[in-house]
Amino acid sequence: MKKKALLPVLALTLAIPFAAPAHAVANAPVTVKSVEFIGTDAPNNAVDMSKIYTNASVKVTYSNGAQKIYPLTYKTLFKSTDKINGTPAGVSIDANGKPIMDNSVSADPQPFVSDDPDSNSLMQIPGMAPTALGGNPLSLVTHYEYITKDNSGTSAYGIIPASMSLTTLDQNKTNGMLKPTDLKKIDFSGVGGLWIPCNGSLSPWNTHLGSEEYEADARAFAADNSKTYVKSFTQNYYQDPSKAGNPYVYGYIPEVTVKADNSTSVVKHYSMGRFSHELSKVMPDNRTVYFGDDGSNTMMFMYVADKEKDLSAGTLYAAKWLQTSDQNGGAANLQWIKLGHATDDQVKSYIDKGLTFNDLFETADQATPGFTKIKTYPSGNVEYLKVKPGMEQAAAFLESRRYGAILGATCEFNKMEGVTLNAKDKKVYIAMSYVEKGMTVDTKNEVQDDIKLPKISSGVTYELSLQGGQKDRSGNAIDSQYVAGTMQGLIVGEDLAKPDALGNLANVDKVANPDNLSYSADMRTLFIGEDSGMHINNYVWAYNIDTHKLSRLVSLPAGAEGTGLQMVDNLNGFSYLMSNIQHPGDLEIKVSDSLKADLDREINKNFNNKKAGTVGYLSGIPALEKEIDPDTLKSTLTPVRAAAEAKGAIVAWDGNTKTVTITKGSNTLSFIVGDNVVVLNGKEQPLTELSNFMDDRAALPMSVLNDFLK
Repeated sequence: MKKKALLPVLALTLAIPFAAPAHAVANAPVTVKSVEFIGTDAPNNAVDMSKIYTNASVKVTYSNGAQKIYPLTYKTLFKSTDKINGTPAGVSIDANGKPIMDNSVSADPQPFVSDDPDSNSLMQIPGMAPTALGGNPLSLVTHYEYITKDNSGTSAYGIIPASMSLTTLDQNKTNGMLKPTDLKKIDFSGVGGLWIPCNGSLSPWNTHLGSEEYEADARAFAADNSKTYVKSFTQNYYQDPSKAGNPYVYGYIPEVTVKADNSTSVVKHYSMGRFSHELSKVMPDNRTVYFGDDGSNTMMFMYVADKEKDLSAGTLYAAKWLQTSDQNGGAANLQWIKLGHATDDQVKSYIDKGLTFNDLFETADQATPGFTKIKTYPSGNVEYLKVKPGMEQAAAFLESRRYGAILGATCEFNKMEGVTLNAKDKKVYIAMSYVEKGMTVDTKNEVQDDIKLPKISSGVTYELSLQGGQKDRSGNAIDSQYVAGTMQGLIVGEDLAKPDALGNLANVDKVANPDNLSYSADMRTLFIGEDSGMHINNYVWAYNIDTHKLSRLVSLPAGAEGTGLQMVDNLNGFSYLMSNIQHPGDLEIKVSDSLKADLDREINKNFNNKKAGTVGYLSGIPALEKEIDPDTLKSTLTPVRAAAEAKGAIVAWDGNTKTVTITKGSNTLSFIVGDNVVVLNGKEQPLTELSNFMDDRAALPMSVLNDFLK
């Protein structure tokens, strides 16, 4: 994610309810042969560029030759400013659970409410009581990354504590539609508050693994505690102006456990290292973990827990990039350097003792025998450091990147963002949003220069191959079957030599600045959300790893970012692709004054003057079962207009929203093409088959249409 004032923020949740086909009929098995995403076009006018826009669909081909096409549509769950049972979704709370007040406009004090939902973890907790709506109770943990500005317009980034919410959702048992029924804020007072949570993931054991991004520079804090956000953050969180805070309290992976009674518990995993955590992703062994490390001059880390499903103790490694190619985003062998082993309690004891940067390191101002020259985030400066005797473990886990650089790990990665897993092929995918700065040739001869790649400002998504039987640099066995041995470019962006007609700086038909990643095992598809300063509209993409087809699924409002992707392949017979959008209207590239004015007008209208994030979902694709009853593939759809007008009804079509409205007498039936519900006289009713297009004509199941037209 981008830092500081780069993001006014919004959120979208692309949850795709996929209706599950019936089980196979005996002696007549039909299986899914292929799944193909048919992409949406890029919007080219201010109205479409200012909303969540898609005309994408999915084509499923079956082994008997049958095909079905499912249009995709978007629905909203809630906005970050919405109150659910009295609680604003994105409100920032202090250590006592009370809203933190924005008094920047003395005549109008208001609680701080985040405009940027980020990560989502959609999960089902066994034993949870049913909702009042009668559906399946689901839980959704959502990050609110930061507060962009206070009411006076001054940046509040990092100054106001961040938050997470737990939303109870009702999952309709018939059509999979999700509706929020309750929301509460998650209590982080036991771990000192929550620092800039970016992306996250759902663990294999059904807990939420969050993140704390852009850790404060403890060296700068030790020199002057007003030079980072830690002091103001702490004072706001505890509502106590006498507190100075401690940077070593923040920069970890928090784990949130949701219980059947809808309560939560939170721990921070200090033994997983302190750096700019974008997210963590657990491998199938329930022990090995890979991370994003966002920022400039960052590092690739791997953690191997001592026990399965327990991240409280383990060994931390950092990677050495041994380049083998500079083509197609580059390729390398990866060598792993052991930083150390620790438990959460051991690392927490160093924090509780009040250790500072100066307790861990000696420093020099120039090249000096015994000192190592490094350059890492968050300092960004060349430093000469030496670990003080006996402080190796503390340095490894409180200053993981600085310590790793001293040991020789590569500290040149740039904007290392999303991480996801393809378990069947033993691949990990990692997004490098901008291949720039430390990843290019070091012409200044400042540091190690392990990575020497051509600059690709629109970024690269990389593929890492996992294997067992690996040893670290010292020749010691790594106790994991999921060690990344090689890394190579998979999806490469294309920078433009000059802006296109609208002002885009990168090819709009390719991914630019990949950020969030998620993978569907059932569909063999990698989903990619952009955080681009090179596209006017960011996109969410689908990439089939077998056919290599790249399809644009949805266009986000101009300047907005796609975040929080989470693919849930099957949850009670429905599948969901969760995602958020942030900061609509926050354009980082120049467009014409007239287009900018039109975009601002439309985005302000659509998104509460850019003050609210939106959580929602994209509906449309059937869940994929191994065997299918052939009868379920027989369509009962019939075109609407001719049949309705023959019965004296009036048919209206809204091409922008793909909405059909049929009026007959005092009755009205409306639906969005591709949806699994219709609205009859203001009330939603489920469909047994998705509405669709037939020869470019909107169509409904024949029984539904006939019942209405009687």
